[in-house]
Amino acid sequence: MKLQQLLSFTRKAVDEYQMIEAGDKIAVGISGGKDSLTLLYALAGLRRFYPKPFDLIAITVDLGYEKFHTEKIEALCQELDVPYHVVKTDIARILFEERKESNPCSLCAKMRKGALNEAVKKLGCNKVAYAHHKDDIVETMILSLIFEGRFHSFSPKSYLDRMDLTVIRPMMYVNEADVIGFQRKYELPVEKSRCPVDGLTKRQYAKDLIHQLELDHPGAKQRMFTAIINGNIEGWPVRLTREEVKSSS
Repeated sequence: MKLQQLLSFTRKAVDEYQMIEAGDKIAVGISGGKDSLTLLYALAGLRRFYPKPFDLIAITVDLGYEKFHTEKIEALCQELDVPYHVVKTDIARILFEERKESNPCSLCAKMRKGALNEAVKKLGCNKVAYAHHKDDIVETMILSLIFEGRFHSFSPKSYLDRMDLTVIRPMMYVNEADVIGFQRKYELPVEKSRCPVDGLTKRQYAKDLIHQLELDHPGAKQRMFTAIINGNIEGWPVRLTREEVKSSS
């Protein structure tokens, strides 16, 4: 996937769900993975021409794993003219040494998001962008169906009233395969996950299940995604039509 295609998908999401307003200061959470680095590229590119001007910063929550390095990420941020901040934490030590968690993902996500949101507010941002893509949205729906018994997935845009912070997901229309292609084409400096349970999660199970469904029934993933965005899920914002997007520009 080329940058122009990435920007097109990103703008579609931003426009249809009114993710960005003039004067916003948006933080991008950078884990070091392909998704968050691609999102950084997308929003830095969109910032150059979007009719509603906005500021952008990047934040990495360092979980405390050994051999996790941020120098190349910092260099990319400098190249893209995006201020970069690293938040040091002891989350890894707390999870695996103190608590000895066997299923740490939920608690880790909660602690990581808490540290990120706190940094976002300290740096004066009113919005934070997460790098969830189309596959993430479908996987979340599958997990919700199997383990919660409800048709649900996370929203393109949501307001955290306790934090006075808006979460946006500008890559919701981008396939993971395209993210992989973009990362390779532009040689993004991916920092490998140091988590000892990486790839052994329920989300990996959902990913494998959807992959098999796609092999058996080509187009299944896209049909599931279409069902999600047309499903009137509670908490989801109204999606603007093409005509409404044009009139709001």
